[in-house]
Amino acid sequence: MTSWEIKGRELVNCSCEYGCNCQFNALPDKGHCHAVAGIQIEHGHHGDTRLDGLRIAAIFKWPGPIHEGNGEAIAFVDAKADAKQRESLLKIMTGQDTDPFATMFAVYASTVTRMNDPVFTDIDLQIDVDARKGRIFVKDYIDTVGTPILNKVTGAESRAQIVLPEGFEYTVAEVGSATSRTTGPVEVALTDTYGQFARLHLNNHGVVRA
Repeated sequence: MTSWEIKGRELVNCSCEYGCNCQFNALPDKGHCHAVAGIQIEHGHHGDTRLDGLRIAAIFKWPGPIHEGNGEAIAFVDAKADAKQRESLLKIMTGQDTDPFATMFAVYASTVTRMNDPVFTDIDLQIDVDARKGRIFVKDYIDTVGTPILNKVTGAESRAQIVLPEGFEYTVAEVGSATSRTTGPVEVALTDTYGQFARLHLNNHGVVRA
């Protein structure tokens, strides 16, 4: 197993209402799970291959709860990545070189039965975790905008967090709202649903905790 580690930020938009039942070991509130994700890697490596500054994204569709499988996905890798970096990122994203079910990459990969060919392209990614604001834009594929949740009476920004001391993705996530439209082989349409803003620190064995 080649050792790897990444630190960065993510924006995820899924079809659940704010809070996302899956974060609490419950079933998705729509009966299915559709999701769009983008990750900005600030520092990282896969073996001797550096991954600093690269971006990745993905679209997922499961017809039912994630653990029941039969999912479809497509991965996007930063056009700036060279051949070794592309190979490394795809291995991480598909759960390779990772303890079984140790990361969200490994968990999701185990539930996907149709993996479309990866796309190597420019990924416009803006993520401000504390402000709960962000954007994922991949031309011809993804347009996602994340915003804070607003109080319906006063219009003020509302802040909430999810803390998962033993989670496989993050330790703390800021909860916001997000809207996504995707085109291509995996089409998703989400409006003002769960937006997740988090700082990530992952390696072969899962979340790296202080």
